[in-house]
Amino acid sequence: MLYFLSDYSQGAHPKVMEALMRTNAEHTDGYGLDPHCERAAEMIRELIGVEDCQVHMMVGGTPCNVVTIAASLRPYEAVIAPRTGHIYVHETGAVEATGHRVLTVDGVNGKLTPEGIDLAMEEFTDEHTLKPKMVYISQSTECGSIYSKAELTAIYEKCRESGLLLYIDGARLGAALTAEGNDLSIKELAQLCDAFYIGGTKNGALFGEALVIRNQAMNDHFRFMIKRHCSMLAKGRLIGVQFEALLEGGENSIYFQMASHANAMAKLLREELTALGIGFYSDSPTNQIFPILPAAVVKEKELEKEVAFHLWAPEKDGMIPVRFVTGWGTEKREIEELVQIIKRLLCKC
Repeated sequence: MLYFLSDYSQGAHPKVMEALMRTNAEHTDGYGLDPHCERAAEMIRELIGVEDCQVHMMVGGTPCNVVTIAASLRPYEAVIAPRTGHIYVHETGAVEATGHRVLTVDGVNGKLTPEGIDLAMEEFTDEHTLKPKMVYISQSTECGSIYSKAELTAIYEKCRESGLLLYIDGARLGAALTAEGNDLSIKELAQLCDAFYIGGTKNGALFGEALVIRNQAMNDHFRFMIKRHCSMLAKGRLIGVQFEALLEGGENSIYFQMASHANAMAKLLREELTALGIGFYSDSPTNQIFPILPAAVVKEKELEKEVAFHLWAPEKDGMIPVRFVTGWGTEKREIEELVQIIKRLLCKC
């Protein structure tokens, strides 16, 4: 079976596992108050060029999103997101369960625009309605697309103008920053938001994300909120140890090397499928690609017998969009095998 279902179906990079084994017998304080989490936080501050920020080691992406939003908003405040945003479509109402509604607007290739923010703001105007207070985007997006420096700058400026916080979901931040055509550095991204996280789960860690909060107003009582939302890991050092290993070497670390490899494998697959005349559901330069395949290939489960992948959107005109995701451990031979399987099934249609 070939696995293109996700970028976290494999375990961790060997260097991460080595670090966990090397430190396994250590005794440290719990709940992220240990030397490894502290060192990882300092490495992140150096990487992003921001000393005056808080770094919290979080167990996963959904806890990052839920805790950050709940900690930052008053009970009557809401968060604006693109209609394809992860907090809206793939987190089972977790944000809404905290009492904060997700206000969605249509995006462009999965990306929110300043005009979209204006539309949301125009809809909620006084004390009889919710008050938009935060904008949520992800880099890369659910559609695999990325925000350019100009696009992110425009969104950040719109947020400043409108009195909104900007929070960036970085589950696949490594893929975004190493994508072909990206013009945004991690230092620049850190200056263009109030908070963001560096995703580890989907880029070579066993689990864990590093949440960076630049706006100190969002950090008030943050650890209380982490605990209240059942997201404070007793053995928090396990996250710190992993990020030490992932980010050793800064911009030349395995974190960026793995993301670049995943993108390269996705690019190869995209090129091979394009050569077969296959079109795509979205324009993605990252490690998620969305080919549109004949329903006969997908619906009869022929492809699923040999390949793990996601059905992405409903059938239309006999075609179905699917999602293939590459990861740090994807090998070129797996791309070649997948292409040959698709070729064979296309010939049977």
